[in-house]
Amino acid sequence: MNDNSYYTQVAIIGAGVSGSALAFVLSRYTDIESISIFEKYDSIASLNSNPKANSQTLHTGDIETNYSLEKALRVKETSSMVANYIRDFGYVGEVGFNIPKMVLAVGEREIAELRDRYSRFKPHYKSLELWDEDVLKEIEPNLLLDRVEPLLAMGTREEITTINYKKLSRSFLDNAQKEADTSLDIHLNTEVSKIDKKWNKYRIHTNSGEFMAKFVVVDAGAHSLLLAHKMGYGEDYAMLPIGGSFFFANKKYLSSKVYTIQNPKLPFAAIHADPDLTANWRTRFGPTACATLRLERYHNMEIRNLFNLLNIDMSVLSVYKELMSDDDIRAYILRNFAHELPAFGRDFFIKEVKKVIPSLSVKDIEYADRYGGMRPQIIDKKTKSLLLGEAKINIEEGIIFNMTPSPGASSCLGNALSDAKIISKFLGVNIFKDKIKKELLS
Repeated sequence: MNDNSYYTQVAIIGAGVSGSALAFVLSRYTDIESISIFEKYDSIASLNSNPKANSQTLHTGDIETNYSLEKALRVKETSSMVANYIRDFGYVGEVGFNIPKMVLAVGEREIAELRDRYSRFKPHYKSLELWDEDVLKEIEPNLLLDRVEPLLAMGTREEITTINYKKLSRSFLDNAQKEADTSLDIHLNTEVSKIDKKWNKYRIHTNSGEFMAKFVVVDAGAHSLLLAHKMGYGEDYAMLPIGGSFFFANKKYLSSKVYTIQNPKLPFAAIHADPDLTANWRTRFGPTACATLRLERYHNMEIRNLFNLLNIDMSVLSVYKELMSDDDIRAYILRNFAHELPAFGRDFFIKEVKKVIPSLSVKDIEYADRYGGMRPQIIDKKTKSLLLGEAKINIEEGIIFNMTPSPGASSCLGNALSDAKIISKFLGVNIFKDKIKKELLS
């Protein structure tokens, strides 16, 4: 080791909500002695965990109609840890907010689907309610103004539904640094360019020198796959970069988070309307979903790295072809491309908005400048399919690469706990299961 190098037991690459959650879990619930977290920008949670880059939603699986009951219950189990943490550590009203949420069914076909979903999900989600037009007229009257089609909603009023994930990340690191028995070093403005193995440890190459670690977890979104590829891992995975944009209404029209029914064919989120915590709770609509040749919405990257991640061959091209051959998906892709057109995007997007609030017109919305993020979708080249959930590369040799598209933020503590179990076993350290159960799972 040279003078610019030092050793830490666990190195975490990426200080978004996933990496920060892992630092907290390892500091508080294991007897690991030293952790270092590396972030290439000058602040934590500056990309997809920034509230301007996401929908600020704690996903629990009930109103996300693209989730099966099985997946919804998995998401509920992990997202409840975040809600428990916010309540138990005193962050309600600062990090997490009790704002009503609902999924909206428009027309008889969607209403029938929603009633069926309610009957199947209600036994598992006790706070769920069905709201007919009379109830909606009281709690969200703008949903009915100028409405022609019949309407029904399924929602809840008394849960933590809205999260500032940047503040959540900050709270994780603040609390991790309070743990006297664990040293946590946070390295900002420190970009990791390469990871390799030296003796029985990993050597982390950065613009601030070299670092050594016994265990490495890469929680860097799309860059996780890039670092894996550089080490020769994950070659069966490729990336489909999807960018999301938003539109603001000219004022606050809703007090609830309002989702819409998902087309089961579409791998991307349906439009929803949210009171935005960064804009005095003004109504924000979105996201759009448009393929774009970048991994960070407002930053460029080297072309060679981009093509490394696209990893294009016949299996990847077959996934693209299958997506474009479906009439619904092709129309969706073209429609979302139109949403991004300068000056004309809102003329197309208003059609999406009107499904939520029919009375709005083009003059009532504007493009949300500098809002939106990237949701890189993983392509499994073996199965020639999109992986719609979190992806993990664990070679069982002391290094993990996590790629966490939505709902990765909602599942951050659950994912961190899963990794902590792997890390503790590998390092031969203790994990405090009773403390975890009391604070996060009860």
